[in-house]
Amino acid sequence: MSMMLVFSSLSLAQPAVADESSNMPTEQVGIPAEDNQPREGSAEALNHWLDDKLSRINGVLAQVLFWDVTFGQLKSLVPDAQGQPVLQGPEIPFVIAFLVFGAVFFTFWHGLINIRAFKHAIDVVRGKFDRPEDVGEITHFRALTSALSATVGLGNIAGVAIAVRMGGPGAVFWMMILAVFGMTAKFHECTLAQMFRRRNADGSISGGPMFYLHEGLRQVHPLLGGLGKFLAILFAVMCIGGALGGGNMFQANQSFEAFASAFKISGESRALVSQGFGIIMAGLVAAVIIGGIKRIGAATSRIVPSMCGLYVLASVIIIAVNFREIPNVIVLIFNSAFNPDAALGGVIAVMIIGFQRAAFSNEAGLGSAAIAHAAAKTEEPVREGIVSLLGPFIDTIVICAMTAMVVIITGAYKDAPANVSGSAVTMHAFQELPGIGEWFPYILSICIILFAFSTMISWCYYGERAWDSLFGNRSVIIFRILFVVAVFIGAVIPLKAVLNFSDLMILCMAFPNILGGLILAPMVKEKAKDYWTRYKSGQMKPTSNA
Repeated sequence: MSMMLVFSSLSLAQPAVADESSNMPTEQVGIPAEDNQPREGSAEALNHWLDDKLSRINGVLAQVLFWDVTFGQLKSLVPDAQGQPVLQGPEIPFVIAFLVFGAVFFTFWHGLINIRAFKHAIDVVRGKFDRPEDVGEITHFRALTSALSATVGLGNIAGVAIAVRMGGPGAVFWMMILAVFGMTAKFHECTLAQMFRRRNADGSISGGPMFYLHEGLRQVHPLLGGLGKFLAILFAVMCIGGALGGGNMFQANQSFEAFASAFKISGESRALVSQGFGIIMAGLVAAVIIGGIKRIGAATSRIVPSMCGLYVLASVIIIAVNFREIPNVIVLIFNSAFNPDAALGGVIAVMIIGFQRAAFSNEAGLGSAAIAHAAAKTEEPVREGIVSLLGPFIDTIVICAMTAMVVIITGAYKDAPANVSGSAVTMHAFQELPGIGEWFPYILSICIILFAFSTMISWCYYGERAWDSLFGNRSVIIFRILFVVAVFIGAVIPLKAVLNFSDLMILCMAFPNILGGLILAPMVKEKAKDYWTRYKSGQMKPTSNA
């Protein structure tokens, strides 16, 4: 089987997303340019060098971590040398197929608990079953919002725009489908996180795949202890990479993209401004994670919900103004899901793009949210698992759907300039706001930067816990330094390299997490069945009338 990057494996036509690296001079750093060629500025040279190095890393990692599974045969869009259509199968990266299989399996294994327990999940989040004396650090509500702070953000703003730009409106349908099944995948992993969490000497809680993969498999059978330890280490390594990639570099990249789009930064000044932006963003992140300035983090926790509310309100206004187009947009999404433009590579290609962006956005099946939910105050692991299934619903089915409606209903995914991508496409859509479209992009750019900042802080925590499980708490400072450096790199290099690296790291967290989850599935099912029986029989009494 061929080994290649995710996007190249889809046999897609070149997407509308611009590869800025293609506009870079081909001259190498340190080699004088010929007299008839413009010299590459120092800022552009540094950005080009960083892009080249990350692209090389992507290539090596892709060969190790990704391979493709071919399904059936179809006529290739690209003819052979004789002009004849080539029969080949649509290739699906194995990690995507494995992630989807896990989410679907867990959904039916647990008897559609994502639907059965939805109302109960809302009751628990509202505090109806809170018990202050239970072991843990945070309430069910705060555990959910902590996990959401890492997912609700640029994955919803930039990720959706990228999906629609690359795969057409039909990609949104497949994002929604995976989100529905992903609700159960998140229930499964967060229940496990509660079952095998550890209480530290200082009263704090540690949990997540690093713990339940090792200890859980050992409890299934002593001979599986070695496999569990290997999977735990593999997950921790991937989680560190995910924190540096999707939880960091992608956030920095798209926040600068929004800033540059709002303030019309382009041309020769773009490279220099991107470096300045990267330095400032890295400094702010460092102030929180290294300097420990709690006031900045506290201020952000108050501002970000307001910005999120503002974003949702603006989306509702655009959708309301164009409400007559809503039925047409819904029909377009469904038609494009099963009858996409041939240039996009067919149904399988559009499906994969939707699945990728959904996984990147809500992180269901990846195990990251389990680290946050492990700290919830409860003596009922299944209860916290039920709370966690609300995450993909809020993140993808609600907020991502709103972004998709805005991008499609305004036509921004087609009308935005060819040299913009991700968050800039969404910002182009918001220029349609009646009366405030001219200046709202400035507000939205601030929202995006704050979303990115909040996500980076949350993912730094995930990465720290993974680093701690491998190297101990004393060396966490090394990870923090790497994290700060990654902020700068993400801001200055093109989207394509950042997106490929982020997908590689984030998606590969699913390998150990889902494999271990499948082995532990009978254990979780037994716990869930016991909990649900007691709940339905009235043995669990609400502690409040919230």
